[in-house]
Amino acid sequence: MICGYKGVLMGKLFGTDGIRGIADQYPITEEMGIKLGRAVVQFCRKRDLNTSVVIGRDTRISGEMLAGAVSEGIQSVGGKALRSGVIPTPGVAFLARDLCAGAGIVLSASHNPQEYNGFKIFSGKGYKLSEEEESEIENLIIGDIDPEQDSSAGSALDIEDEISKYIDFLKGTFPEISEPRDLKIVIDCSNGAASGVAPDIFKGLGFDIEVMFAEPDGKNINLNCGSQHTEALSRRVRDLSADMGLAFDGDADRLIAVDEKGDVLTGDQILAICAKMLCDQGTLKNNLVVSTVMSNMGLKPALKAMGVEHISTQVGDRHVMEEMRKRGCSLGGEDSGHLIFADQHTTGDGIIAALQLVYAKINSGKAMSELAALMTIYPQILINVKVESKPDIFGVSELVRVIKEAEQGLGEDGRVLVRYSGTEPLCRVMVEGKVKEDIEKYAQQIADIISEQLN
Repeated sequence: MICGYKGVLMGKLFGTDGIRGIADQYPITEEMGIKLGRAVVQFCRKRDLNTSVVIGRDTRISGEMLAGAVSEGIQSVGGKALRSGVIPTPGVAFLARDLCAGAGIVLSASHNPQEYNGFKIFSGKGYKLSEEEESEIENLIIGDIDPEQDSSAGSALDIEDEISKYIDFLKGTFPEISEPRDLKIVIDCSNGAASGVAPDIFKGLGFDIEVMFAEPDGKNINLNCGSQHTEALSRRVRDLSADMGLAFDGDADRLIAVDEKGDVLTGDQILAICAKMLCDQGTLKNNLVVSTVMSNMGLKPALKAMGVEHISTQVGDRHVMEEMRKRGCSLGGEDSGHLIFADQHTTGDGIIAALQLVYAKINSGKAMSELAALMTIYPQILINVKVESKPDIFGVSELVRVIKEAEQGLGEDGRVLVRYSGTEPLCRVMVEGKVKEDIEKYAQQIADIISEQLN
């Protein structure tokens, strides 16, 4: 089956996960920050919501400037800016809910390099906005609200001390256990927002930890570290004979793990491990796990062997959460490491996912490599192709032809997924199958046609 989502074509500004781009270039500018702050307050006011808005950011050098612009915009139309400083993205969702704010805004580009930044928005209940809500805010931004429409004075309040509430909340999600906590865990904070939070949590829970990449300087976020670059973490786990490694991305809403051998566990494998744990405990609601079309083909049979049902959504943890809420499901996520434990939080949280994975290991008494074997990973090739335009994939005849040829060659033992990135000028080609040489050949053929036709 050909899968081709149009990514950023859903709107002029919002992509898969907020508004994202190069800092100081449209649309990631101070002017946009001011407009977004105004628009979010107006959005809240139209719904008779509190016009206080929590603002948080990761450690990028551009974050303080953009956060200041958002704060200015909020105040310019009579809102109250609650400035939390550097905090994980899911921490803003928590504070928005805990402080009964109307919304939360995060300045972050997640796993992207430091020159990127972005705007993510949460509702006052801690959920990411729907596409319809984002479209409404986009229209307000484009309309550029006149500050004179509301002459009441706004205000700002620094709430960095409130982060301690988030830390206590995270600690509280770890189940009470009587077993000794003598695990050796290496933690990679990606020089990002986890740096000031994750070490305190794991130390406070009594684990023996070593911390890597927790010295952010504004420019080293995600630089050869974190969930996208686990090589150093793997080496350190092996050198220390540690039990496991945990890698977060720049804003700490993703988790990728490493077993005691230094082998990487994907988000899908972590999903399978945690599904088994919750299933055994009888706490996997509706006996269902939700993931996206990007999940490895090995996830569904692994869940089926446990007696667990599985459904897929389009790419984006927001869509996973929407489906989970619709079906009353407690576990879902993406292979990229966005993992949602709905009984604990309203959004994906890398630290909660890490704590759940650690508990699964303690509860099972097994090595991480043994737990990872619950799921067989199909060989998968992912190629990112830079593109200058993003036309409808189904409208590019040569691309459709080569995709169909690959699908016919793979048969029922493989699949092809081609989609645009919602946050970068990329077209992503993913091919899975049983024979590595075949999927490499087909993936490269598709990538070559994309490069030829879309540039």
